[in-house]
Amino acid sequence: MSTLSICNLHASIGDKPILRGLTLEIPKGQVHAIMGKNGSGKSTLAKVMAGHPDYTVTSGDVLLDGESILAMEPDQRARLGLFLAFQYPMEIPGVTIANFIRAAVQSRLPQGEELEATDYYADLYSKMDALSIPRAFTSRSVNEGFSGGEKKRCEILQMAMLQPKYAVLDETDSGLDIDALKIVSSGVNALRSPEVGMLVITHYQRLLDYIIPDKVHVMAEGKIVLSGEKDLALKLESEGYDWVTAS
Repeated sequence: MSTLSICNLHASIGDKPILRGLTLEIPKGQVHAIMGKNGSGKSTLAKVMAGHPDYTVTSGDVLLDGESILAMEPDQRARLGLFLAFQYPMEIPGVTIANFIRAAVQSRLPQGEELEATDYYADLYSKMDALSIPRAFTSRSVNEGFSGGEKKRCEILQMAMLQPKYAVLDETDSGLDIDALKIVSSGVNALRSPEVGMLVITHYQRLLDYIIPDKVHVMAEGKIVLSGEKDLALKLESEGYDWVTAS
């Protein structure tokens, strides 16, 4: 089955439970959005799916096209087709974007197969042109001295080159002004495809004006408490999250 399935997932950090029976299914070809207050567990969900070592899964499962990934190392999950765009991307001084992405693409090739430099750069520049990213961007160190918008555009470029089956965008609108938000959103929309499922995690409805979701889910106290169509985001914007728990 071509879905990213989160099944009754419970997870904690130390002795503190954060995810409390979260269930969600993201089919390929769809964009789902999760909204919720600070502390509801949204970013924890993204980190647990990616395999962050600070979090312990106490029960439940995460299935990528029917295959459990929880016992896998983070790099195995990535090679299987899971991509995480971080809320706060790390700086990697001394490593250019071109070399960083090249290493990531190389790691996905069969053992003994080498990435052809000419083909790699042709693909890279083609993707950059499609995303309106200046080619000089590739010579900069990963995220070093970047604005919020540049960091997020760098992640979109990584996503375009790696062509994941499922992408989790953790508050990709964080720290963006309106112009940067439009640029980043157009890049995400350019990568929408019947072969890719996306999960967009956000606090605010404004992102969903530009990345139109197929489904919207509300998270509270570590689980999904309400799901609906894209208009649900507008209801949350006008009524607030307390409306969900009160209704």
